[in-house]
Amino acid sequence: MLLHGTDVLKDAAAAGHAVPGFVAYNLETVQGVTAAAEACGRPVLIQAGSSPFKHAGREALMRLALDAAAHSTARLGVHLDHSRDLDEITACLEAGYTSVMVDGSHLPFTENIALTKEAVRRARDHGAWVEAELGALPGDEDVSTDAVAQATAMTDPDQAAEFVAATGVDALAVAVGNVHGFTKSPVRLDLARLAAIHQAVPVPLVLHGASGLPVEELHGALTRGVAKVNVNAELRRAYLEAVRSTLPAALPGSDAVSLWASGRDAVRDAALEVIGRLTPGAETANA
Repeated sequence: MLLHGTDVLKDAAAAGHAVPGFVAYNLETVQGVTAAAEACGRPVLIQAGSSPFKHAGREALMRLALDAAAHSTARLGVHLDHSRDLDEITACLEAGYTSVMVDGSHLPFTENIALTKEAVRRARDHGAWVEAELGALPGDEDVSTDAVAQATAMTDPDQAAEFVAATGVDALAVAVGNVHGFTKSPVRLDLARLAAIHQAVPVPLVLHGASGLPVEELHGALTRGVAKVNVNAELRRAYLEAVRSTLPAALPGSDAVSLWASGRDAVRDAALEVIGRLTPGAETANA
């Protein structure tokens, strides 16, 4: 069933948990994420967004994600991740997305505000909530090649307060030392900065780049206002490793179905592991 509204984020924050946003690129990753949500009984966001559209095509991937969510017994939102294009945002809203992320983090502060305000205005007409980003993360969203864990432009708490007040955004993605992709050395978050942002803004916070993040860092973020956590690289790695291990047996008979199924099931299992880390103290289906 489609998951509407921001109560899911507020409830997660109040409980010290976080809602996972899992990036999906194709049928098998959508199926794997959906299966994980059904197995654990917790709300999940399928993030069929700007970057995956380049692979699957926007209309095709939108329909896959929305149909999977609508016909599932799980509570699933469909989220547009990292969009810089208002036309793309509008298309996803009109298709039925439950939330969108407008990414103006590359813009000067005032231009980021203007872009985000317009995205919020459009989303309100469709009953969707909006995530925005302030600050900049190192690394690549789609390719994990030993990203360097170093700060670029971290989120300023005072600027965050001004930004949220000016835009009316529903959730704020922050840069506090987090990195897109895996890193050679463990990532250490600036938890003091994160706590200050949490005190400064009245909306749930979002942590991008959580793949490979040490669990103590992750749990520290959950106690400092983070209510949504994005995971991409862990699912991609699980998918590819499963396909690689299945390929030798599948290739002689051209058994593509077993290959795709192995990737799908690996995504499900990896997603369940992440959900367990995002639910401290709670039982999950894979515990």
